[in-house]
Amino acid sequence: MYSRSWSPVHTEGGAGRPAFAVELGLWSAEQAAAAEQIEAHLEEVDLVRLVFCDPHGLARSKTLTAQTFRTVLRGGMDFSPGPFLFDTGHAVAVDFLGDPGVGVPEIAGAGNFVLVPDPLTFQMLPGREPRTAWVLGDEFLRDGTPHPLSARNVLRQVCAQYAARRWSAVVGLEVEWYLTRRLPGEAGNAGNGFGLQGAAPVVEALNAGYQFNSDSAYDSVSPVTDPLAMLLLELGLPLRSMEHESGPGQIETTFNPMGALEAADAMLMFRTLTKQTCARSGHHASFMSLPGVEGFDPSGWHLHQSVREEQGGGSLFAAGGPGGGISAQGRAYVEGLLARARDFCLLSVPTVNGYRRLGSGFALSPTRVGWSFEDRSVMVRVVGGRGSTHIENRVGEPSANPYLAIAAQLFAGLEGLTASVGASAAPQTQTETQNAQDARGAEGGWGALPQSLGEALEAFRGGQGPQLLGKPLASCLTKLKESELARFQAWQEARRRAGHQEGGAVTDWEQREYFASY
Repeated sequence: MYSRSWSPVHTEGGAGRPAFAVELGLWSAEQAAAAEQIEAHLEEVDLVRLVFCDPHGLARSKTLTAQTFRTVLRGGMDFSPGPFLFDTGHAVAVDFLGDPGVGVPEIAGAGNFVLVPDPLTFQMLPGREPRTAWVLGDEFLRDGTPHPLSARNVLRQVCAQYAARRWSAVVGLEVEWYLTRRLPGEAGNAGNGFGLQGAAPVVEALNAGYQFNSDSAYDSVSPVTDPLAMLLLELGLPLRSMEHESGPGQIETTFNPMGALEAADAMLMFRTLTKQTCARSGHHASFMSLPGVEGFDPSGWHLHQSVREEQGGGSLFAAGGPGGGISAQGRAYVEGLLARARDFCLLSVPTVNGYRRLGSGFALSPTRVGWSFEDRSVMVRVVGGRGSTHIENRVGEPSANPYLAIAAQLFAGLEGLTASVGASAAPQTQTETQNAQDARGAEGGWGALPQSLGEALEAFRGGQGPQLLGKPLASCLTKLKESELARFQAWQEARRRAGHQEGGAVTDWEQREYFASY
């Protein structure tokens, strides 16, 4: 029987151009050495997922054959800017057919950008057949300039500011999320489209919940979470613990401290592969802050952070003396976080749904800008003592873009450190302030956190967003969030006119918008 013999024309596989990364000096010596190691073992790989993080914090990818990736490794891969242009419901928020209005002419007409693999992130996915690797990429314009809309580059630049002062930022991840069982039903495509999300997955809880840290409650989810834990360890992620939180099937996952960029990469991989792994067994994992499922409690993302000196490795936050506490530099860092809390809240809590958690109905969720030692009701909690002193910011929702959320924290903290602003009324030792909030926060000097996406957007517009993100990304993110909010408000208005009263429950709009994607 006749069988066609395919003879492909070699056109660099959609690459920016041959040796793009090398010619333009985009790699460090360490990355170049890692690339050589990858090339030497590509015969052991079938497929490669080339991934980047969009402004919403979602992983976007192309799956390449190993043969294609051999060229793409150094040449880069052409990608559409679509993920920069669509809001959370896939509505076009940035006008790419006219003037995009974000200061990036290259995206007019939806022109491609070049995604260059970061060889240091190349990772085989355990237990996959075909043999599949995952690698993160960095976004570039065709002249080799970092793409102005790249979230990963924002964090890389902030880390460079620390390195210039011989400091390194250390980040620990503490993430709450929900594990449910997927029930039979439609795929959710009915009524779906650009800006019109279909039905959310139909699920059931795995247990009744509300037995905090119950071993039996954890055991009921362990057939899913234990294999997941082993997968994360095989991937080399520094998993610390899996535990059962308060809500039905609510899991808290913690990781040991990492460098800031490494932590953001880990968060993206953890969320993405957790959703995929759970789905393969008929379950649904969601990092939506408060899913619209009866009896669920909000999930948060607590970001642990400290700063160390590169030489000697000592923590800048550790206070001397037997009383422990936090150093003057640590207090200055905290001051920076408080000063920019409202400006940057959008980057830690980027969805309509996330602001439900910051309301007064949840005792352990922060509502005001303030800090204290070992107090879980405040925004910033100082944890540990002596050499282990670090900061825990409790404001974030688990679906936030990890690069932008972490960059905002480090940027604000660095402002405090470099301005040498230590509050005179700030706590000096843990003993002096046990269970007490910082004086300025308690008196309302720092004010309340934003209570809605609209309020957070207003604070972001008037704050230091462009200084951190650059004007193009700040403008793009504003457009994306304005589109998301406008669609929610239009839905609310249509419901009101139809005579519906939503009350305080999570709306169907939120469930459709976030439960599947996040």
